[in-house]
Amino acid sequence: MESNQPDTDTPADRPIAPIAVATRTPSDATTREVVFELRDVSIYYGQTLAVAGVNMRVHKNVITAMIGPSGCGKSTVVRTLNRMNDSITGFRVEGETLYHGNDIYGSGVDPVEVRRRIGMVFQRPNPFPKSIYDNIAWAPRILGLKSGLDERVEKALRGAALWDEVKDRLKGSALGLSGGQQQRLCIARAIAIEPDVLLLDEPCSALDPIATASVEELMQDLKENYTLVIVTHNMQQAARVAERTAFFSLDVSDGRRKGILVEYDDTEKLFTRPSDQRTEDYVTGRFG
Repeated sequence: MESNQPDTDTPADRPIAPIAVATRTPSDATTREVVFELRDVSIYYGQTLAVAGVNMRVHKNVITAMIGPSGCGKSTVVRTLNRMNDSITGFRVEGETLYHGNDIYGSGVDPVEVRRRIGMVFQRPNPFPKSIYDNIAWAPRILGLKSGLDERVEKALRGAALWDEVKDRLKGSALGLSGGQQQRLCIARAIAIEPDVLLLDEPCSALDPIATASVEELMQDLKENYTLVIVTHNMQQAARVAERTAFFSLDVSDGRRKGILVEYDDTEKLFTRPSDQRTEDYVTGRFG
């Protein structure tokens, strides 16, 4: 278990069960290859400290969820993992953000290459106003991956469990798809260039329950080939899909409002036997 703050232990014989956690075999997540390691990472916007002192590891082919109340910095952290915050005025990172042992904010690192290896899917589906085919083919074309483009498009759509639904209308507008189909299209677009990691920033918040279930089922398939990090406000979703969960919260102990990582552990343990009282208060609905 990783934590940035001193633990306030809850009795081991007093498990809580406010959230139904998916039944899983005992997790071997932390024995797998480390994909990301954050070492004392603090994130600033100008002089404002947004997130303080994060230490955590993300492991290969594992779904890791980030939960916490609004404004605690979980989306800021996930966007830091592929340098999506670079264009924000005043943004800077202290500490080390290691990807397979290499600091992605080190000198000479190409942020475009970082984003090619670490794809991202956003809160609301954002298909281009193009055909379904051209949405998937866009990034490979930009990167010069034009050989076998038809096969690449089909592979990506199959990978996003969308091929059977759209194979007869690939030249049709992507804007004509349902919300859930559009989000799976965006996932297909992200995996078309064969990244190593998929970051999902509240990917189901704009979807209905049926579409949400479809995307959650897809995540379980995707983790066979990708490492997934998902930000979600929905604790039930984290409990359903993630093997590891990080709980972020707000700290104002020094008079400054900033996000902190409170607790990071196997999902089942975090939701039923948390090590920090603040985690228990959040997952049982006492705040947030």
